[in-house]
Amino acid sequence: MDFSKLKMGTASVWAGETERSYQGATTTPIVNSVTYAYDDLDEWYDVAAGKSKGYIYSRNTNPTVAVLEEKICVLEGAEATTAFATGMAAISNTLFALLSPGKRVVSINDTYGGTSKLFLEFLPEFKIEVSLCNTTDFEMLEKEIAKGCDVLYLETPTNPTLKVVDIKRLAAAAKKVGAVVVVDNTFATPINQNPLQLGADLVIHSATKFLCGHSDAMGGILCGKKELIEKVFRFREINGASIHPEAAYMILRGMKTLELRVERQNASALKIAKYLLNHDQVTDVFYPGLTTHPGHEIAKTQMSGFGGVLSFTIKGGYDQVKQFLPKLKLVHLAASLGSVSTLAGPPRTTSHVELNDEQRKQLGIPESLIRYSVGIENVEDLIADLDTALTAIKIDNTGNVAEKLS
Repeated sequence: MDFSKLKMGTASVWAGETERSYQGATTTPIVNSVTYAYDDLDEWYDVAAGKSKGYIYSRNTNPTVAVLEEKICVLEGAEATTAFATGMAAISNTLFALLSPGKRVVSINDTYGGTSKLFLEFLPEFKIEVSLCNTTDFEMLEKEIAKGCDVLYLETPTNPTLKVVDIKRLAAAAKKVGAVVVVDNTFATPINQNPLQLGADLVIHSATKFLCGHSDAMGGILCGKKELIEKVFRFREINGASIHPEAAYMILRGMKTLELRVERQNASALKIAKYLLNHDQVTDVFYPGLTTHPGHEIAKTQMSGFGGVLSFTIKGGYDQVKQFLPKLKLVHLAASLGSVSTLAGPPRTTSHVELNDEQRKQLGIPESLIRYSVGIENVEDLIADLDTALTAIKIDNTGNVAEKLS
């Protein structure tokens, strides 16, 4: 079946799962076998050498994982895919497979904290040159790319400030110097954005987030051009950052409702962002679906939906954040995002816990920022919950906390 002709919701359910499973099972089974037996040595060798399809050892490939990889391939319109144990495994394996001493990577200031750690500490230790640019200064990025670039690494919308990067424009600049373009598409998901159609060579997902959708399994995905995937796969199979088949199964199960979840989260996040924008205790709201967002026009050209994550700052700084967040009742104060239940927290305990206060400041992340990942709850209930908590910590014009209203 040609899944490219089907809508995203249909592909999320059926891609990779049209063949009958063991005993006619309609759900992809978890294949926990570590190794796979062959009676014919020539057949065994052909599979081991990659000349024929099959499985040898689950650190390399696994039947359950293969279904997950095929599903992502279809949704992102990729030639090939390989899966990892975590999102950071996907990011780090990709960078180390594509870069070596003397090579140069250009990226943006606003990347996930673990990614920033790679750029600021790990890659320089391997004599890999790193150039981090103002995220929305596309002319600066183009100039840095023109100086020489082996990998252009982008993330959009960014975590946690929701800045929007022009994928098409920067990918065109990267192609002029022969750079590989990698885009972290975790926040957007394939439902809202397809970077490969905009000029990217590789797309990364922390499958732990929206793809899984239930905060109960970890995984990472890399998809894109076949020759590049094969290069990263060779590194991954020796590095050993393989996803467990049970985690792959859990992510597969979550992906069947991906379009339904994301569409609801898109709509709810926009309503909540508009509510917060008009609240007198909120100083800034960061969500690309707002017409006031600096990246809104670019987002409209490359996204079909604006995602389920937003962030905002409140009056009073971090001290008020500590007062406000525990007053929310319909939110888990926890790391991660993209779950069916709403999650919230400040960057110092979520996206950028790996960095210190000064490093977060240099990246333009205020300590008063709250990342809010919208779940699938009723949006009116979430807004009422936010309103109650904001009222409870209300600050008057003099900067004093007003008495809690009864």
